[in-house]
Amino acid sequence: MKIQHIFFDLDNTLWDHRGNAFLTLKEIFKREEVRDKYNINFDDFHREYFTINERLWEQIRDGEIDKEYLRKHRFYDSFLFFGIDDFELSQTFENNFLDEILNYNDLVEGAFDILEYLHDKGYTLHILSNGFQEVTARKCELSGIQNYFKTITSADEINIRKPKPEIYDYALKKANAKVEESIMIGDDWIADVEGAKSFGMQVVYFDVFDDKYEANEVKVIRKLQEIKNIL
Repeated sequence: MKIQHIFFDLDNTLWDHRGNAFLTLKEIFKREEVRDKYNINFDDFHREYFTINERLWEQIRDGEIDKEYLRKHRFYDSFLFFGIDDFELSQTFENNFLDEILNYNDLVEGAFDILEYLHDKGYTLHILSNGFQEVTARKCELSGIQNYFKTITSADEINIRKPKPEIYDYALKKANAKVEESIMIGDDWIADVEGAKSFGMQVVYFDVFDDKYEANEVKVIRKLQEIKNIL
């Protein structure tokens, strides 16, 4: 059956979370004078934070921890790595980070162009994100892509995250979309690819970080422009 509905992941698929987070943290790091107080280089701090944050998000995705645990620990554990036990400082970073990341709204290269292309071809577009509900819609709004989407779904709405089938079921019902008419495009192999594939959707894996995962019936792109060769 012909594809009619396209579900996009948001962070690092359309919205450049990695780049926007880097710029936000660099600003907070400078303002809090961390280098002067603790003799830590920003690039070293960011590298450790990135590793810890990615691991915590994997644990959220797998249902091992909740959102509150992540918000309490991602900066605290990062500072602990450097021998700094300062919960107040870590929460200053956490609170400012969620507020200020919305000051940076760079999109992944080619995002506007591919959304315009798909819209003009008559597809109905949707967002399905594991990100926090309080920022998902704002990211779409402030980056200027909100109006391309019929629905914007955050896993927080039912507190169940990709790759679990319930979140796919919820998003498709919200979109009034049939599974056989729907395709998922995302950068997370487990959440987006394995989750959607096991639910019965077609899948495009956006290998934005060159992880080189492959599977039968999964189309792989490395630039958003390559979607034009598929849809």
